[in-house]
Amino acid sequence: MAGEFDLVFEGGGAKGTVFVGALRAFEERGHTARRLVGTSAGAIAATLLAGGYKAAPAPGEEVSEFERAALETDANGRPVFEGFMDIPSAESLMDDPAVLAESLTQRIFQVVDFPGIPDFAEKMMDRWLIRQLMKIAAYRELFSFIELGGLYAGVRFRDWIRSKLALKGLDGLTLKQFFDKTGKDLSLLVTDTTAHELRVLNHRTAPACPVDMAVRMSMSIPFVFQEVAWNRGWGPYQEKGKPVEDLAGHTMVDGGALSNFPLHLVTSNDTAVEAVMGDVSADAAGTMGLLIDETLPVDDCGSPSDDCEDDEKDGLLGDRRRLKSIKRVTRLINTMMEAHDKQVIEAHADVVCRLPAKGYGTTEFDMSDRRKDALIQAGRRAMEAHLDQRGL
Repeated sequence: MAGEFDLVFEGGGAKGTVFVGALRAFEERGHTARRLVGTSAGAIAATLLAGGYKAAPAPGEEVSEFERAALETDANGRPVFEGFMDIPSAESLMDDPAVLAESLTQRIFQVVDFPGIPDFAEKMMDRWLIRQLMKIAAYRELFSFIELGGLYAGVRFRDWIRSKLALKGLDGLTLKQFFDKTGKDLSLLVTDTTAHELRVLNHRTAPACPVDMAVRMSMSIPFVFQEVAWNRGWGPYQEKGKPVEDLAGHTMVDGGALSNFPLHLVTSNDTAVEAVMGDVSADAAGTMGLLIDETLPVDDCGSPSDDCEDDEKDGLLGDRRRLKSIKRVTRLINTMMEAHDKQVIEAHADVVCRLPAKGYGTTEFDMSDRRKDALIQAGRRAMEAHLDQRGL
């Protein structure tokens, strides 16, 4: 029997591809979403669904609009998601004089003294050297990593999510405007590293925050994508029963750093949850959590692309077989993103749909078609089995 559900999507970077198959099976059974909650990759899926993207194909079609968006390719036939790992441009890094002036590079050059060369000439030489370094892609990644918290700019992702929202007439909207236009209760999680707090962004808590930037902040995998500073124009953060907070200048990263699977936001009616989720009965709709389970194998998935030598690939992550420091970072990311909210999962195991993703990496955006298709089919089978088990 078809029903309405509160859906919670776990974060997991590239592993979020598994949602494509799972959501197709969910919608093919006639089920719909009431509230949508997501972190990181889950924030992307939740936003697309809330924006009206259908996960089940229309009559006479084989591919849904959700799948087309999630698996979009560029002009060269490469996955769009792979392009999200965009090396910052020299202009973007040198555009902010304050960042450059306070950078480690600038400090090093200031310490180095060239005997016999006047100070004014040394400063000119320093500026020239920095400009030359900024022409090197690998250096720009390193500069971005040290000064801005991540190797990649995330600009291409922001442009992509804007374009997807624009196709539904939802471009440029704040969370409040998005809710008013769609009627969908969307909540995206980010980690405020300035205040050491988990932030739940929705039309109640951050009404003036742009939807595209809320998603961009939620998917900012630490050390991979640049951190985002909260813009004063996005307004304050407000929880029911608490003083309004001015977040201007606060640094935001992936919500998965503190809660990668926030199932408690739709299963609890306590005051702390009500403060961010509103006075909405958790029992008035079904509940389903879509958990990316790295312990469950994916049939016929082949080997990860990381197992192959690829020395010609651009960027530090492309060279991670040789650059041990970057390899350590990606291992840390995978470990962090796999740390689930275990207590909540165990308490509500019956509503958790476990989606297989063993052997897949959080940053494996360049996975082969074979691995991608295998992951999607695994997600579809897992959802069908879960729905059967619940008699849905």
